[in-house]
Amino acid sequence: MADTFKYLTRRVLRQEHFSKVLQRSNPHQIIDRTFFIDCSNQRLKTIPSEILALKELEEVHLENNQIEEIPQDIQYLQNIKVLYLNNNDLQNLCQELGALSSLESLDLSDNPLVGSSLQVISCLRTLRELRLYRTGLTEIPTSICKSLHHLELFGLSENYLESLPKEIVNQTKLREIYLKQNHFEVFPCDLCVLCNLEVIDLDDNKLKSIPEDIGRLKRLQKFYVASNNLMVLPESLGQCSKLSVLDLTQNSIHSLPSTLERLKEVTEVGLSGNRLEKVPRLLCGWQSLHLLYLRNTSLHGLRRSFKHLVDLRFLDLSQNHIEHFPLQICALKNLEILALDDNKVKQLPPTIALLSKLKILGLTGNDFSCFPEEIFSLASLEKLYIGQDQGSKLSSLPENIKKLTNLKELYIENNKLEQLPASLGLMLNLEVLDCRHNLLKQLPDAICSTRNLRELLLEDNLLCCLPENLDHLVNLKVLTLMNNPMVDPPMEVCIQGNKAIWKHLKENRIRKRMATKIQAWWRGIMVRKGYGSYEELLKARKKGKSPPKDKKGKMAAKGKPAKGNKK
Repeated sequence: MADTFKYLTRRVLRQEHFSKVLQRSNPHQIIDRTFFIDCSNQRLKTIPSEILALKELEEVHLENNQIEEIPQDIQYLQNIKVLYLNNNDLQNLCQELGALSSLESLDLSDNPLVGSSLQVISCLRTLRELRLYRTGLTEIPTSICKSLHHLELFGLSENYLESLPKEIVNQTKLREIYLKQNHFEVFPCDLCVLCNLEVIDLDDNKLKSIPEDIGRLKRLQKFYVASNNLMVLPESLGQCSKLSVLDLTQNSIHSLPSTLERLKEVTEVGLSGNRLEKVPRLLCGWQSLHLLYLRNTSLHGLRRSFKHLVDLRFLDLSQNHIEHFPLQICALKNLEILALDDNKVKQLPPTIALLSKLKILGLTGNDFSCFPEEIFSLASLEKLYIGQDQGSKLSSLPENIKKLTNLKELYIENNKLEQLPASLGLMLNLEVLDCRHNLLKQLPDAICSTRNLRELLLEDNLLCCLPENLDHLVNLKVLTLMNNPMVDPPMEVCIQGNKAIWKHLKENRIRKRMATKIQAWWRGIMVRKGYGSYEELLKARKKGKSPPKDKKGKMAAKGKPAKGNKK
Protein backbone atom coordinates (compact mmCIF):
# COMPACT_ATOMS: atom_id res chain seq x y z
CA MET A 1 0.00 0.00 0.00
CA ALA A 2 2.85 2.39 0.78
CA ASP A 3 4.34 1.85 -2.71
CA THR A 4 0.96 2.50 -4.27
CA PHE A 5 0.61 5.73 -2.37
CA LYS A 6 4.11 6.88 -3.41
CA TYR A 7 3.03 6.49 -7.00
CA LEU A 8 -0.22 8.31 -6.42
CA THR A 9 1.42 11.24 -4.68
CA ARG A 10 3.24 12.06 -7.89
CA ARG A 11 -0.15 13.09 -9.23
CA VAL A 12 -1.11 15.22 -6.27
CA LEU A 13 -1.55 18.88 -7.05
CA ARG A 14 -0.27 21.00 -4.17
CA GLN A 15 -2.06 24.27 -4.76
CA GLU A 16 -4.78 26.60 -3.48
CA HIS A 17 -7.56 24.79 -5.31
CA PHE A 18 -10.66 26.69 -4.37
CA SER A 19 -11.37 30.39 -4.51
CA LYS A 20 -12.00 30.44 -0.76
CA VAL A 21 -8.49 29.14 -0.19
CA LEU A 22 -7.06 31.82 -2.46
CA GLN A 23 -8.78 34.48 -0.38
CA ARG A 24 -7.18 33.43 2.90
CA SER A 25 -5.15 36.10 4.60
CA ASN A 26 -1.84 34.29 4.62
CA PRO A 27 -1.54 31.83 1.68
CA HIS A 28 2.15 31.17 2.43
CA GLN A 29 1.18 29.15 5.49
CA ILE A 30 -0.81 26.68 3.39
CA ILE A 31 1.35 26.37 0.30
CA ASP A 32 2.56 22.85 1.18
CA ARG A 33 -0.83 21.43 2.09
CA THR A 34 -2.71 19.08 -0.21
CA PHE A 35 -6.17 20.23 -1.22
CA PHE A 36 -6.75 18.08 -4.33
CA ILE A 37 -5.84 14.50 -5.19
CA ASP A 38 -6.65 12.39 -8.24
CA CYS A 39 -6.49 8.63 -7.67
CA SER A 40 -8.84 7.61 -10.46
CA ASN A 41 -8.11 4.63 -12.74
CA GLN A 42 -5.60 3.02 -10.37
CA ARG A 43 -7.30 -0.37 -9.78
CA LEU A 44 -7.56 0.39 -6.08
CA LYS A 45 -9.41 -2.17 -3.95
CA THR A 46 -9.79 0.23 -1.05
CA ILE A 47 -9.14 3.87 -0.22
CA PRO A 48 -5.48 4.17 0.89
CA SER A 49 -5.13 5.17 4.56
CA GLU A 50 -2.51 7.71 3.51
CA ILE A 51 -5.21 9.66 1.64
CA LEU A 52 -7.51 9.58 4.67
CA ALA A 53 -4.70 11.14 6.71
CA LEU A 54 -4.63 14.29 4.54
CA LYS A 55 -6.90 16.40 6.74
CA GLU A 56 -6.84 19.46 4.45
CA LEU A 57 -8.23 17.63 1.41
CA GLU A 58 -11.08 19.45 -0.30
CA GLU A 59 -11.46 17.43 -3.51
CA VAL A 60 -10.82 13.69 -4.02
CA HIS A 61 -11.21 11.71 -7.24
CA LEU A 62 -11.45 7.93 -6.75
CA GLU A 63 -13.60 7.06 -9.76
CA ASN A 64 -12.96 4.05 -12.02
CA ASN A 65 -11.38 1.80 -9.42
CA GLN A 66 -12.44 -1.44 -7.72
CA ILE A 67 -13.23 -0.08 -4.26
CA GLU A 68 -15.69 -2.33 -2.41
CA GLU A 69 -16.19 -0.34 0.78
CA ILE A 70 -15.65 3.09 2.27
CA PRO A 71 -13.52 2.88 5.45
CA GLN A 72 -14.72 4.44 8.68
CA ASP A 73 -11.78 6.85 8.69
CA ILE A 74 -13.50 8.78 5.90
CA GLN A 75 -15.04 10.80 8.73
CA TYR A 76 -11.72 12.57 9.35
CA LEU A 77 -11.84 14.38 6.00
CA GLN A 78 -13.82 17.22 7.54
CA ASN A 79 -12.81 19.77 4.90
CA ILE A 80 -13.75 17.69 1.89
CA LYS A 81 -16.15 19.40 -0.52
CA VAL A 82 -16.02 17.13 -3.59
CA LEU A 83 -15.90 13.31 -3.51
CA TYR A 84 -16.10 11.22 -6.69
CA LEU A 85 -16.55 7.48 -6.11
CA ASN A 86 -18.37 6.62 -9.32
CA ASN A 87 -17.69 3.37 -11.17
CA ASN A 88 -16.48 1.23 -8.28
CA ASP A 89 -17.85 -1.89 -6.56
CA LEU A 90 -19.59 -0.27 -3.60
CA GLN A 91 -22.65 -2.04 -2.26
CA ASN A 92 -23.04 -0.37 1.13
CA LEU A 93 -22.22 3.09 2.47
CA CYS A 94 -20.76 3.35 5.95
CA GLN A 95 -22.47 5.56 8.52
CA GLU A 96 -19.29 7.62 8.96
CA LEU A 97 -19.84 9.05 5.46
CA GLY A 98 -22.62 11.13 6.99
CA ALA A 99 -20.05 12.97 9.16
CA LEU A 100 -18.64 14.89 6.17
CA SER A 101 -20.20 18.17 7.17
CA SER A 102 -18.59 20.20 4.38
CA LEU A 103 -19.38 17.89 1.47
CA GLU A 104 -21.03 19.71 -1.45
CA SER A 105 -20.69 17.28 -4.38
CA LEU A 106 -20.98 13.47 -4.21
CA ASP A 107 -20.91 11.07 -7.15
CA LEU A 108 -21.80 7.42 -6.45
CA SER A 109 -22.86 6.51 -9.98
CA ASP A 110 -22.18 3.07 -11.47
CA ASN A 111 -22.03 1.23 -8.15
CA PRO A 112 -24.25 -1.76 -7.24
CA LEU A 113 -25.63 0.06 -4.18
CA VAL A 114 -28.14 -1.47 -1.82
CA GLY A 115 -31.01 1.01 -1.63
CA SER A 116 -31.29 0.94 2.16
CA SER A 117 -27.67 2.07 2.57
CA LEU A 118 -28.47 5.39 0.87
CA GLN A 119 -30.18 6.66 4.04
CA VAL A 120 -26.84 7.98 5.30
CA ILE A 121 -26.80 10.53 2.47
CA SER A 122 -29.60 12.40 4.25
CA CYS A 123 -27.04 13.46 6.90
CA LEU A 124 -25.02 15.42 4.32
CA ARG A 125 -26.91 18.70 4.87
CA THR A 126 -24.48 20.83 2.82
CA LEU A 127 -24.80 18.69 -0.30
CA ARG A 128 -25.45 20.66 -3.51
CA GLU A 129 -24.83 17.98 -6.15
CA LEU A 130 -25.80 14.32 -5.85
CA ARG A 131 -25.25 11.89 -8.72
CA LEU A 132 -26.71 8.38 -8.53
CA TYR A 133 -26.70 7.36 -12.21
CA ARG A 134 -26.93 3.63 -12.97
CA THR A 135 -27.11 2.45 -9.37
CA GLY A 136 -30.09 0.11 -9.78
CA LEU A 137 -32.49 2.37 -7.87
CA THR A 138 -36.16 1.41 -7.85
CA GLU A 139 -37.09 4.23 -5.48
CA ILE A 140 -35.50 7.24 -3.80
CA PRO A 141 -35.34 7.21 0.02
CA THR A 142 -37.78 9.88 1.25
CA SER A 143 -35.25 10.92 3.94
CA ILE A 144 -32.98 12.31 1.21
CA CYS A 145 -35.73 14.58 -0.12
CA LYS A 146 -36.79 15.59 3.40
CA SER A 147 -33.37 16.48 4.78
CA LEU A 148 -31.32 17.88 1.92
CA HIS A 149 -32.48 21.45 1.40
CA HIS A 150 -29.54 22.75 -0.63
CA LEU A 151 -29.54 20.35 -3.56
CA GLU A 152 -29.09 22.10 -6.88
CA LEU A 153 -28.34 19.06 -9.07
CA PHE A 154 -29.93 15.63 -8.70
CA GLY A 155 -28.72 12.93 -11.14
CA LEU A 156 -30.91 9.82 -11.29
CA SER A 157 -30.71 8.73 -14.94
CA GLU A 158 -30.65 5.08 -16.07
CA ASN A 159 -32.33 3.53 -13.05
CA TYR A 160 -35.69 1.82 -12.54
CA LEU A 161 -37.70 4.68 -11.08
CA GLU A 162 -41.43 4.92 -11.78
CA SER A 163 -42.13 7.94 -9.58
CA LEU A 164 -40.57 10.48 -7.24
CA PRO A 165 -41.45 10.75 -3.54
CA LYS A 166 -43.84 13.64 -2.81
CA GLU A 167 -41.13 15.02 -0.50
CA ILE A 168 -39.30 16.16 -3.64
CA VAL A 169 -41.21 19.43 -3.19
CA ASN A 170 -38.75 20.25 -0.39
CA GLN A 171 -35.98 20.70 -2.97
CA THR A 172 -36.78 24.37 -3.49
CA LYS A 173 -33.21 25.17 -4.63
CA LEU A 174 -33.10 22.40 -7.22
CA ARG A 175 -31.94 23.71 -10.62
CA GLU A 176 -31.23 20.48 -12.54
CA ILE A 177 -32.83 17.05 -12.38
CA TYR A 178 -31.85 14.16 -14.65
CA LEU A 179 -34.33 11.28 -14.94
CA LYS A 180 -33.40 9.90 -18.36
CA GLN A 181 -33.97 6.19 -19.09
CA ASN A 182 -36.23 5.31 -16.19
CA HIS A 183 -39.76 3.89 -16.17
CA PHE A 184 -41.91 7.00 -15.76
CA GLU A 185 -45.33 6.64 -17.37
CA VAL A 186 -46.70 9.78 -15.69
CA PHE A 187 -44.90 13.10 -15.58
CA PRO A 188 -43.88 13.76 -11.92
CA CYS A 189 -46.21 16.72 -11.30
CA ASP A 190 -44.45 17.70 -8.05
CA LEU A 191 -41.60 19.04 -10.17
CA CYS A 192 -43.89 21.84 -11.34
CA VAL A 193 -43.74 23.53 -7.92
CA LEU A 194 -39.93 23.74 -7.95
CA CYS A 195 -39.78 27.25 -9.36
CA ASN A 196 -35.95 27.31 -9.61
CA LEU A 197 -35.77 24.38 -12.01
CA GLU A 198 -33.74 25.19 -15.12
CA VAL A 199 -33.12 21.70 -16.57
CA ILE A 200 -35.49 18.71 -16.71
CA ASP A 201 -34.29 15.57 -18.51
CA LEU A 202 -36.95 12.90 -18.94
CA ASP A 203 -35.68 11.41 -22.21
CA ASP A 204 -36.44 7.78 -22.95
CA ASN A 205 -39.31 7.09 -20.57
CA LYS A 206 -42.97 6.22 -21.25
CA LEU A 207 -44.66 9.59 -20.81
CA LYS A 208 -47.97 10.10 -22.58
CA SER A 209 -48.59 13.70 -21.56
CA ILE A 210 -47.13 16.76 -19.87
CA PRO A 211 -49.28 18.62 -17.29
CA GLU A 212 -50.42 22.20 -17.86
CA ASP A 213 -48.67 23.08 -14.59
CA ILE A 214 -45.38 22.99 -16.52
CA GLY A 215 -46.10 26.66 -17.27
CA ARG A 216 -45.29 27.53 -13.65
CA LEU A 217 -41.59 26.85 -14.27
CA LYS A 218 -40.68 30.38 -15.37
CA ARG A 219 -36.94 29.66 -15.16
CA LEU A 220 -36.99 26.47 -17.21
CA GLN A 221 -34.27 26.64 -19.87
CA LYS A 222 -33.76 23.08 -21.09
CA PHE A 223 -36.57 20.56 -21.43
CA TYR A 224 -35.69 17.05 -22.68
CA VAL A 225 -38.59 14.66 -23.33
CA ALA A 226 -37.26 12.73 -26.34
CA SER A 227 -38.24 9.07 -26.92
CA ASN A 228 -41.55 9.08 -25.09
CA ASN A 229 -45.18 8.58 -26.20
CA LEU A 230 -46.24 12.22 -26.40
CA MET A 231 -48.89 13.20 -28.94
CA VAL A 232 -49.49 16.82 -27.91
CA LEU A 233 -47.82 19.52 -25.85
CA PRO A 234 -49.59 21.69 -23.25
CA GLU A 235 -50.31 25.25 -24.34
CA SER A 236 -48.91 26.46 -21.02
CA LEU A 237 -45.41 25.52 -22.19
CA GLY A 238 -45.45 28.88 -23.98
CA GLN A 239 -45.28 30.53 -20.54
CA CYS A 240 -41.77 29.13 -19.96
CA SER A 241 -40.27 32.28 -21.44
CA LYS A 242 -36.64 31.34 -20.67
CA LEU A 243 -36.82 28.08 -22.62
CA SER A 244 -33.81 27.74 -24.94
CA VAL A 245 -33.61 23.96 -25.60
CA LEU A 246 -36.65 21.83 -26.41
CA ASP A 247 -36.07 18.20 -27.39
CA LEU A 248 -39.18 16.37 -28.59
CA THR A 249 -37.36 13.79 -30.72
CA GLN A 250 -39.03 10.39 -31.30
CA ASN A 251 -42.56 11.06 -30.14
CA SER A 252 -45.92 11.09 -31.95
CA ILE A 253 -46.37 14.85 -32.26
CA HIS A 254 -48.10 16.24 -35.38
CA SER A 255 -48.08 19.94 -34.52
CA LEU A 256 -46.97 22.49 -31.94
CA PRO A 257 -49.40 24.67 -29.93
CA SER A 258 -49.57 28.25 -31.23
CA THR A 259 -48.73 29.58 -27.75
CA LEU A 260 -45.11 28.57 -28.32
CA GLU A 261 -44.78 31.65 -30.55
CA ARG A 262 -44.13 33.57 -27.33
CA LEU A 263 -40.83 31.79 -26.84
CA LYS A 264 -38.17 34.23 -28.02
CA GLU A 265 -35.00 32.63 -26.61
CA VAL A 266 -35.17 29.21 -28.25
CA THR A 267 -31.78 28.18 -29.69
CA GLU A 268 -32.17 24.40 -30.13
CA VAL A 269 -35.19 22.32 -31.15
CA GLY A 270 -35.35 18.56 -31.73
CA LEU A 271 -38.39 17.35 -33.70
CA SER A 272 -36.84 14.35 -35.47
CA GLY A 273 -38.90 11.17 -35.60
CA ASN A 274 -42.29 12.92 -35.40
CA ARG A 275 -44.84 12.81 -38.25
CA LEU A 276 -45.06 16.54 -38.85
CA GLU A 277 -45.43 16.45 -42.68
CA LYS A 278 -44.98 20.25 -42.63
CA VAL A 279 -42.59 22.55 -40.79
CA PRO A 280 -44.60 24.22 -37.99
CA ARG A 281 -45.27 27.83 -39.03
CA LEU A 282 -44.41 29.26 -35.62
CA LEU A 283 -40.98 27.62 -35.78
CA CYS A 284 -39.96 30.01 -38.57
CA GLY A 285 -40.49 32.87 -36.13
CA TRP A 286 -37.79 31.62 -33.73
CA GLN A 287 -35.05 33.74 -35.25
CA SER A 288 -32.65 32.96 -32.41
CA LEU A 289 -32.61 29.29 -33.47
CA HIS A 290 -29.11 27.78 -33.90
CA LEU A 291 -29.78 24.03 -34.11
CA LEU A 292 -32.80 22.41 -35.73
CA TYR A 293 -33.38 18.66 -36.02
CA LEU A 294 -36.08 17.65 -38.54
CA ARG A 295 -34.84 14.18 -39.43
CA ASN A 296 -37.50 11.65 -40.50
CA THR A 297 -40.48 13.99 -40.17
CA SER A 298 -42.19 13.17 -43.54
CA LEU A 299 -41.31 16.55 -45.05
CA HIS A 300 -41.60 17.23 -48.78
CA GLY A 301 -40.24 20.75 -48.59
CA LEU A 302 -39.83 23.87 -46.45
CA ARG A 303 -41.99 26.94 -45.89
CA ARG A 304 -41.05 30.19 -47.63
CA SER A 305 -40.63 31.82 -44.22
CA PHE A 306 -37.91 29.29 -43.39
CA LYS A 307 -35.39 31.73 -44.87
CA HIS A 308 -35.92 33.98 -41.83
CA LEU A 309 -33.91 31.59 -39.62
CA VAL A 310 -30.75 33.53 -40.44
CA ASP A 311 -28.89 32.50 -37.27
CA LEU A 312 -29.26 28.78 -37.95
CA ARG A 313 -25.93 26.92 -37.66
CA PHE A 314 -27.07 23.28 -37.85
CA LEU A 315 -29.93 21.84 -39.92
CA ASP A 316 -30.83 18.14 -40.17
CA LEU A 317 -33.35 17.33 -42.92
CA SER A 318 -32.23 13.75 -43.54
CA GLN A 319 -34.61 10.82 -44.12
CA ASN A 320 -37.43 12.88 -45.60
CA HIS A 321 -39.12 13.02 -49.04
CA ILE A 322 -37.46 16.13 -50.42
CA GLU A 323 -37.02 15.96 -54.21
CA HIS A 324 -35.73 19.47 -54.91
CA PHE A 325 -33.04 21.22 -52.92
CA PRO A 326 -34.97 23.89 -50.90
CA LEU A 327 -33.77 27.29 -52.13
CA GLN A 328 -34.71 28.81 -48.75
CA ILE A 329 -31.62 27.08 -47.33
CA CYS A 330 -29.36 29.24 -49.51
CA ALA A 331 -30.48 32.29 -47.50
CA LEU A 332 -29.07 30.80 -44.27
CA LYS A 333 -25.67 32.40 -44.60
CA ASN A 334 -24.52 31.34 -41.12
CA LEU A 335 -25.21 27.66 -41.74
CA GLU A 336 -22.23 25.43 -40.88
CA ILE A 337 -23.73 21.92 -40.97
CA LEU A 338 -26.39 20.68 -43.40
CA ALA A 339 -27.65 17.08 -43.48
CA LEU A 340 -29.82 16.17 -46.48
CA ASP A 341 -29.02 12.45 -46.48
CA ASP A 342 -31.57 9.89 -47.65
CA ASN A 343 -33.87 12.18 -49.61
CA LYS A 344 -34.58 12.27 -53.37
CA VAL A 345 -32.56 15.31 -54.40
CA LYS A 346 -31.31 15.11 -58.01
CA GLN A 347 -29.28 18.30 -58.33
CA LEU A 348 -28.00 21.30 -56.41
CA PRO A 349 -28.71 24.95 -57.28
CA PRO A 350 -25.86 27.35 -58.17
CA THR A 351 -27.01 29.54 -55.26
CA ILE A 352 -25.63 26.97 -52.84
CA ALA A 353 -22.44 29.03 -53.21
CA LEU A 354 -24.07 31.55 -50.84
CA LEU A 355 -23.48 29.11 -47.96
CA SER A 356 -20.00 30.52 -47.47
CA LYS A 357 -19.64 29.16 -43.90
CA LEU A 358 -20.75 25.60 -44.63
CA LYS A 359 -18.25 23.10 -43.17
CA ILE A 360 -20.15 19.80 -43.23
CA LEU A 361 -22.50 18.65 -46.00
CA GLY A 362 -24.39 15.33 -45.97
CA LEU A 363 -25.83 14.17 -49.30
CA THR A 364 -25.64 10.39 -48.88
CA GLY A 365 -28.47 8.36 -50.40
CA ASN A 366 -29.91 10.83 -52.91
CA ASP A 367 -30.54 10.56 -56.68
CA PHE A 368 -27.57 12.35 -58.25
CA SER A 369 -26.84 10.93 -61.72
CA CYS A 370 -23.37 12.48 -61.60
CA PHE A 371 -21.25 14.27 -59.05
CA PRO A 372 -22.87 17.68 -58.33
CA GLU A 373 -20.09 20.12 -59.27
CA GLU A 374 -21.93 23.00 -57.55
CA ILE A 375 -20.26 21.67 -54.41
CA PHE A 376 -16.93 23.05 -55.63
CA SER A 377 -18.11 26.57 -54.84
CA LEU A 378 -18.19 25.72 -51.12
CA ALA A 379 -14.65 26.80 -50.30
CA SER A 380 -15.03 26.35 -46.54
CA LEU A 381 -16.23 22.73 -46.77
CA GLU A 382 -14.35 20.34 -44.45
CA LYS A 383 -16.48 17.18 -44.57
CA LEU A 384 -18.47 15.81 -47.50
CA TYR A 385 -20.72 12.74 -47.31
CA ILE A 386 -21.91 11.55 -50.73
CA GLY A 387 -21.99 7.78 -50.40
CA GLN A 388 -24.93 6.22 -52.22
CA ASP A 389 -26.22 3.39 -50.08
CA GLN A 390 -29.53 3.95 -51.87
CA GLY A 391 -30.57 5.86 -55.01
CA SER A 392 -28.34 6.46 -58.05
CA LYS A 393 -24.67 5.50 -58.09
CA LEU A 394 -21.81 7.78 -59.10
CA SER A 395 -19.44 6.40 -61.73
CA SER A 396 -16.74 9.06 -61.50
CA LEU A 397 -15.27 11.73 -59.28
CA PRO A 398 -14.25 14.92 -61.12
CA GLU A 399 -10.68 16.19 -61.16
CA ASN A 400 -12.07 19.50 -59.90
CA ILE A 401 -12.44 17.93 -56.47
CA LYS A 402 -9.09 19.63 -55.84
CA LYS A 403 -10.96 22.94 -55.56
CA LEU A 404 -12.13 21.87 -52.11
CA THR A 405 -8.81 22.87 -50.60
CA ASN A 406 -10.09 22.79 -47.01
CA LEU A 407 -11.67 19.35 -47.27
CA LYS A 408 -10.57 17.03 -44.46
CA GLU A 409 -12.96 14.09 -44.85
CA LEU A 410 -14.49 12.65 -48.03
CA TYR A 411 -17.01 9.80 -47.88
CA ILE A 412 -17.85 8.36 -51.33
CA GLU A 413 -18.66 4.76 -50.38
CA ASN A 414 -21.28 2.56 -52.07
CA ASN A 415 -20.86 3.98 -55.57
CA LYS A 416 -19.57 2.56 -58.87
CA LEU A 417 -16.25 4.39 -59.05
CA GLU A 418 -13.67 2.57 -61.17
CA GLN A 419 -10.90 5.07 -60.54
CA LEU A 420 -10.03 8.08 -58.44
CA PRO A 421 -8.80 11.41 -59.82
CA ALA A 422 -5.09 12.13 -59.57
CA SER A 423 -5.98 15.59 -58.23
CA LEU A 424 -6.63 13.97 -54.82
CA GLY A 425 -2.87 14.25 -54.40
CA LEU A 426 -3.25 18.04 -54.34
CA MET A 427 -5.67 17.96 -51.40
CA LEU A 428 -3.11 18.44 -48.68
CA ASN A 429 -5.67 18.77 -45.86
CA LEU A 430 -7.41 15.47 -46.60
CA GLU A 431 -7.41 13.20 -43.53
CA VAL A 432 -10.14 10.61 -44.19
CA LEU A 433 -11.00 9.01 -47.54
CA ASP A 434 -13.79 6.42 -47.52
CA CYS A 435 -14.03 4.53 -50.85
CA ARG A 436 -15.55 1.30 -49.58
CA HIS A 437 -17.89 -0.74 -51.79
CA ASN A 438 -16.88 0.65 -55.17
CA LEU A 439 -15.29 -0.83 -58.32
CA LEU A 440 -11.78 0.60 -57.96
CA LYS A 441 -9.14 -1.36 -59.88
CA GLN A 442 -6.17 0.78 -58.90
CA LEU A 443 -5.24 3.88 -56.93
CA PRO A 444 -3.54 6.88 -58.52
CA ASP A 445 0.13 7.24 -57.57
CA ALA A 446 -0.65 10.86 -56.68
CA ILE A 447 -2.55 9.69 -53.61
CA CYS A 448 0.86 9.19 -51.97
CA SER A 449 1.13 12.98 -51.78
CA THR A 450 -1.79 13.42 -49.40
CA ARG A 451 0.57 13.48 -46.44
CA ASN A 452 -2.12 14.24 -43.80
CA LEU A 453 -4.21 11.19 -44.67
CA ARG A 454 -5.09 9.26 -41.47
CA GLU A 455 -7.73 6.83 -42.74
CA LEU A 456 -7.99 5.15 -46.14
CA LEU A 457 -10.96 2.79 -46.35
CA LEU A 458 -10.86 0.56 -49.44
CA GLU A 459 -12.63 -2.69 -48.61
CA ASP A 460 -14.87 -4.37 -51.17
CA ASN A 461 -13.27 -3.07 -54.38
CA LEU A 462 -11.33 -4.69 -57.26
CA LEU A 463 -7.83 -3.67 -56.20
CA CYS A 464 -4.93 -5.99 -57.06
CA CYS A 465 -2.03 -3.78 -56.00
CA LEU A 466 -1.14 -0.62 -54.10
CA PRO A 467 0.98 2.35 -55.21
CA GLU A 468 4.60 1.50 -54.44
CA ASN A 469 5.11 4.68 -52.37
CA LEU A 470 1.97 4.39 -50.27
CA ASP A 471 4.12 3.92 -47.17
CA HIS A 472 5.18 7.56 -47.56
CA LEU A 473 1.86 8.40 -45.90
CA VAL A 474 3.43 8.51 -42.45
CA ASN A 475 0.20 9.69 -40.76
CA LEU A 476 -1.91 6.84 -42.14
CA LYS A 477 -3.23 4.85 -39.17
CA VAL A 478 -6.17 3.00 -40.73
CA LEU A 479 -5.96 1.15 -44.05
CA THR A 480 -8.68 -1.39 -44.85
CA LEU A 481 -8.38 -3.78 -47.82
CA MET A 482 -10.77 -6.64 -47.08
CA ASN A 483 -12.69 -8.15 -50.00
CA ASN A 484 -10.20 -7.10 -52.66
CA PRO A 485 -8.35 -9.54 -54.99
CA MET A 486 -5.00 -8.34 -53.64
CA VAL A 487 -1.85 -9.69 -55.29
CA ASP A 488 0.76 -7.09 -54.40
CA PRO A 489 0.83 -7.11 -51.42
CA PRO A 490 -0.95 -10.48 -51.15
CA MET A 491 -3.91 -10.64 -48.83
CA GLU A 492 -1.98 -12.66 -46.24
CA VAL A 493 0.26 -9.62 -45.87
CA CYS A 494 -2.64 -7.14 -45.90
CA ILE A 495 -4.42 -8.80 -43.02
CA GLN A 496 -1.33 -8.34 -40.85
CA GLY A 497 -1.80 -4.56 -40.86
CA ASN A 498 0.06 -1.47 -41.92
CA LYS A 499 3.51 -2.46 -40.70
CA ALA A 500 3.51 -5.63 -42.79
CA ILE A 501 2.20 -3.75 -45.83
CA TRP A 502 4.83 -1.00 -45.47
CA LYS A 503 7.58 -3.62 -45.16
CA HIS A 504 6.36 -5.35 -48.31
CA LEU A 505 6.28 -2.09 -50.28
CA LYS A 506 9.80 -1.15 -49.15
CA GLU A 507 11.18 -4.57 -50.08
CA ASN A 508 9.52 -4.24 -53.50
CA ARG A 509 11.21 -0.90 -54.03
CA ILE A 510 14.60 -2.33 -53.07
CA ARG A 511 14.16 -5.23 -55.51
CA LYS A 512 13.11 -2.87 -58.28
CA ARG A 513 16.06 -0.58 -57.56
CA MET A 514 18.46 -3.51 -57.72
CA ALA A 515 16.92 -4.68 -61.00
CA THR A 516 17.36 -1.18 -62.42
CA LYS A 517 21.01 -1.09 -61.35
CA ILE A 518 21.67 -4.50 -62.95
CA GLN A 519 19.94 -3.41 -66.14
CA ALA A 520 21.96 -0.19 -66.25
CA TRP A 521 25.17 -2.16 -65.68
CA TRP A 522 24.27 -4.56 -68.50
CA ARG A 523 23.53 -1.68 -70.84
CA GLY A 524 26.95 -0.23 -70.11
CA ILE A 525 28.65 -3.56 -70.83
CA MET A 526 26.80 -3.87 -74.16
CA VAL A 527 27.84 -0.41 -75.27
CA ARG A 528 31.47 -0.76 -74.13
CA LYS A 529 31.83 -4.01 -76.10
CA GLY A 530 30.89 -2.18 -79.26
CA TYR A 531 27.42 -3.56 -79.83
CA GLY A 532 26.23 -0.06 -80.58
CA SER A 533 23.89 2.19 -78.53
CA TYR A 534 21.34 0.52 -76.35
CA GLU A 535 18.47 2.03 -78.36
CA GLU A 536 19.76 0.41 -81.57
CA LEU A 537 20.10 -2.92 -79.84
CA LEU A 538 16.57 -2.61 -78.54
CA LYS A 539 15.22 -1.87 -82.02
CA ALA A 540 17.11 -4.81 -83.47
CA ARG A 541 15.76 -7.09 -80.75
CA LYS A 542 12.21 -6.00 -81.52
CA LYS A 543 12.71 -6.81 -85.23
CA GLY A 544 14.23 -10.19 -84.38
CA LYS A 545 17.66 -9.27 -85.79
CA SER A 546 21.07 -9.99 -84.37
CA PRO A 547 23.46 -7.15 -83.51
CA PRO A 548 24.99 -5.35 -86.53
CA LYS A 549 28.03 -7.25 -87.97
CA ASP A 550 30.50 -6.74 -90.85
CA LYS A 551 30.22 -8.63 -94.20
CA LYS A 552 32.56 -11.34 -92.95
CA GLY A 553 30.44 -11.86 -89.86
CA LYS A 554 32.88 -10.06 -87.59
CA MET A 555 31.84 -7.24 -85.26
CA ALA A 556 33.24 -3.82 -86.18
CA ALA A 557 35.79 -2.77 -83.63
CA LYS A 558 35.02 0.44 -81.85
CA GLY A 559 36.66 3.39 -83.65
CA LYS A 560 38.13 1.21 -86.48
CA PRO A 561 36.69 0.25 -89.90
CA ALA A 562 36.02 -3.41 -90.52
CA LYS A 563 38.72 -5.26 -92.46
CA GLY A 564 36.43 -6.18 -95.29
CA ASN A 565 35.58 -2.54 -95.93
CA LYS A 566 39.16 -1.31 -96.64
CA LYS A 567 39.57 0.57 -99.87
